[in-house]
Amino acid sequence: MAESQQQTIINLYNSGISPEIIAFQLDIRPEDVDKVIQSINETDRPAKQAPESGLLASFYLDAVVDLDKAIKMAQQRVWKALKVESKFDLSTEETYEILAKYSKSKVMLVILHIDLVGSTRLSSDLPTDRLAAIIQAFTQEMSITISAYGGYVLKYVGDAIMAFFLATGDKYLPCINAVNCAHSMIKIIREGINPILNQYDYAEMNVRVGIDLGENVVVQYGWDSFNVDGKKFKRPHFDILGHTINIATKMTSLGKPDQIVIGQMVYDVLDDRQKSTFHRLQISADVWGYMSDYSGGIYPLYGTDGAYMH
Repeated sequence: MAESQQQTIINLYNSGISPEIIAFQLDIRPEDVDKVIQSINETDRPAKQAPESGLLASFYLDAVVDLDKAIKMAQQRVWKALKVESKFDLSTEETYEILAKYSKSKVMLVILHIDLVGSTRLSSDLPTDRLAAIIQAFTQEMSITISAYGGYVLKYVGDAIMAFFLATGDKYLPCINAVNCAHSMIKIIREGINPILNQYDYAEMNVRVGIDLGENVVVQYGWDSFNVDGKKFKRPHFDILGHTINIATKMTSLGKPDQIVIGQMVYDVLDDRQKSTFHRLQISADVWGYMSDYSGGIYPLYGTDGAYMH
């Protein structure tokens, strides 16, 4: 097995994705996945512990992710979801470990927010069971992609996903991984999910993605209760609070279908090649009024589709 494929297995497993889903996604035998995972455990690799300073975020992961295979597997899973009842079995354990590590402290994060465009149209055109299957398939594919790029799903809000990438050290790699993740998610939807929806004469999916970088606070909101083998347990419920969360959510709503919108903080970190794919968005002050802590003026936004018109 190629070293890059082994690293992909490690990335997905460290993100809490089950070996069965990893094998299905990569189109390899489950026993091969088990061998890689076993080798990690034998060397006492912290697969179920929070990585120091964002281990995955410290690698350029676009070279590791097999996008063509991800598109192929997305097609298979979406087709299966529409044929039979699908399973949504992505663990949030890794996210919990990260948040627990930084509880009650400030941490630099790249926030990624993705939501569906036109989900109201989908809900009016589709029976409830089919709508649920499509939204679930979308959520699973986007979650797998976020994990593959070293990100962590924070929460699901309706047809939107909030995720984060640790940026406690180097800022460039987490930012570029988040931007590459957004590009890959859009391509997976266009070339993986939508062709299957077309076969059923369903409306195509479009998304908007907002990405920004900034300091956030990890806070605890009460406790989550759960049962294991008939015994009741509880653990802290963590969330992220900060200006960056609000900005990322708002800038997503300003995007056009299949557009990535990033803030100045992310734009400044990117190299010239990445910057060339973005253009300054011209937005009126009554639509976008967030102030920059650095310039004192309106916080600039950049999008992948050229000039913004609202």
